[in-house]
Amino acid sequence: MAKAVAALSLLLLVLYLSSGGDSARANEQKTWCVAKPSSDQATLLANINYACTHVDCQILQKGCPCFSPDSLINHASIAMNLYYQCKGRNQWNCDFRNSGLIVVTDPSYSDCIYA
Repeated sequence: MAKAVAALSLLLLVLYLSSGGDSARANEQKTWCVAKPSSDQATLLANINYACTHVDCQILQKGCPCFSPDSLINHASIAMNLYYQCKGRNQWNCDFRNSGLIVVTDPSYSDCIYA
């Protein structure tokens, strides 16, 4: 029995290493979640409220780096991205009832750095 377990462990290790192992993660493309420009104001506000009940949205407060521009689309995009990043960057973490959009271009601006 011990030989079978050892052989299986060795096989799994070989498969893991041949698949790229940890190097596969290092090559993943960075993605962000932003609000779709077609989203209505009520949806954007709901997205901010939902995301900010699950993640820290302090960077959106007045005087913080991401407050300006003070618009729902900007604040929703930042809140949605914070949620998306914290929850594992899965497609479903950016759905927000089909009002989220996963992008590959960093949406950071000025001193507002998207996580």
